[in-house]
Amino acid sequence: MTDKNSAGGGDLPASLEAAWGLRDRPAKGPKPGLSLERIVAAAVGVAADDGLAAVSMGRVAQELGASTMSLYRYVSAKDELYVLMQETAVGPPEPLAALKAGAGWRAALTEWASAQRDRFRANLWVLRIPVGGPPVTPNSLAWWEQGLQALEGSGLDEGDKISVILLISNFVRSEALLMSDLAAAVTARGVSPEEVTASYERTLRRLVDPERHAGIARLLESGVMSEPDDPEYEFTFGMGVLLDGVEALIRKAADGSPAPDVGVKSA
Repeated sequence: MTDKNSAGGGDLPASLEAAWGLRDRPAKGPKPGLSLERIVAAAVGVAADDGLAAVSMGRVAQELGASTMSLYRYVSAKDELYVLMQETAVGPPEPLAALKAGAGWRAALTEWASAQRDRFRANLWVLRIPVGGPPVTPNSLAWWEQGLQALEGSGLDEGDKISVILLISNFVRSEALLMSDLAAAVTARGVSPEEVTASYERTLRRLVDPERHAGIARLLESGVMSEPDDPEYEFTFGMGVLLDGVEALIRKAADGSPAPDVGVKSA
């Protein structure tokens, strides 16, 4: 039996211990040449081609020309495979130029969030993987560590730092997923984004009652929906609002004064 207090420990599945280099991969498998790396690479290929829903132990085994049962020698369940797929697809973070230049926490967090977004957009299927727990793989912890480094010297305590990291990470995931879904919907309709927006505006003008939907009516009359769409605007706007809130939190931590009200003000 493996000692639970040995280098490999007893709290991680065998495949995650292998990802950390805490134990050797099986030297021999039911099929010569089968390895954890090949299994994960094949699964990533299936997800990239046909989406996450197409990934199954049977489909991956078929891609490898192996039996389904042989895969379980390396990975115990599909959820575990998902974690390793994300680890491979997203990869480790690149060094932050803002940190090297001493540009401050705001520039560093903006660069960090943008880098995450780029990785997600290159592997949109990753966003379909359910979040089953906190970071545990080498690359996911490297991203977490880099985000915390971006806040070094901010004056926030450790609890607030991790809350900020979670807040921004959730925003990045949500924005990337929403934009990808909208883009897929536009593609499915076979028309340009501008045509979709114009059609939606016409539909709203037909349906909106100014008395029941006064806010939407004002929005339509403002002409905002007819303006050219900047695909980067929502991300830039959202990050700016979030970082303004973080800045207020930092000021509060620095001098103990109440943070400015960044919510909706009464008329």
